[in-house]
Amino acid sequence: MITPPHFPSLATAIQTLFGERTQIEKTSPISGGDINEAYRLTLTDGGCIFMKSNTKENLSLFTAEAAGLTAIARTEAIGTPRILGVGTDAGRGGFSFLLLEFISSISRGGNYWEDFAGQLAAMHRASTDELVSDGKYGFDSDNYIGRRRQVNTGYDSWIDFFRTCRLEPQFQSAARYFDGEDRKRIGRFLDHLDEILVEPEYPSLLHGDLWSGNVITGNDGSAWLIDPAVYVGHAEADIAMTELFGGFSPVFYDTYKNAAPLQPGYERRRDIYNLYHLLNHLNMFGRMYLPEVMHILGRQ
Repeated sequence: MITPPHFPSLATAIQTLFGERTQIEKTSPISGGDINEAYRLTLTDGGCIFMKSNTKENLSLFTAEAAGLTAIARTEAIGTPRILGVGTDAGRGGFSFLLLEFISSISRGGNYWEDFAGQLAAMHRASTDELVSDGKYGFDSDNYIGRRRQVNTGYDSWIDFFRTCRLEPQFQSAARYFDGEDRKRIGRFLDHLDEILVEPEYPSLLHGDLWSGNVITGNDGSAWLIDPAVYVGHAEADIAMTELFGGFSPVFYDTYKNAAPLQPGYERRRDIYNLYHLLNHLNMFGRMYLPEVMHILGRQ
């Protein structure tokens, strides 16, 4: 597993990273997340850093996020915030934290969507040789999709991986929403998944949760990726996720498809990839996502 620097307290982290005399001058809450608390830390040396915080028992959320950001950064294809470290602190009853480069308010560059598409395609083409312990698809450690654990056991077949590590765990968690006939339909669907999905031309590092909220304008004016749920899989699973909750600019899709053409039949497979995320939302947020899940199942 790719591990970031780990600190035994927030004060130790600040002093180690910025000098023994540096302290936190001001802590400003930042809104937006529903899993972690977020803060802008203004330091006595005049700098600012970004901190996510959770209970000390949830440190694994941050070590997994840091591992994902590191994997993306190592492709040297697309921007991510620089990781400063993770740790736990005894204050406030005990909490865990992740420290990242602070993102200033910067306007987008003139070719933002074209550049983003080209950079994402380059990330998807980058080598994945050192990212999966056993097999071609998966990741060297489990991580999280939202607040739910995401299993990344290695497989040599993309279809087997997606069936076993993505769809089956979500269907099992959502079992209470399905009757006997539904379960038979789900069983048939999973048994015949290889009639819908295809093996990719090459394995790709995926962001894993690529919707608009996880793409920000970085300190260089280009698109940066945050909050990853990385694994190695089929690149079109990332593209499918971008279309689930509103989509990106048409320029993005045109540029991406020119740089990395999608295999024929993507439009049908898109629903299957997004079924994973809809099931995950069903398991996190409840019955409101069931109609979309059943609609996709009914079309297969």
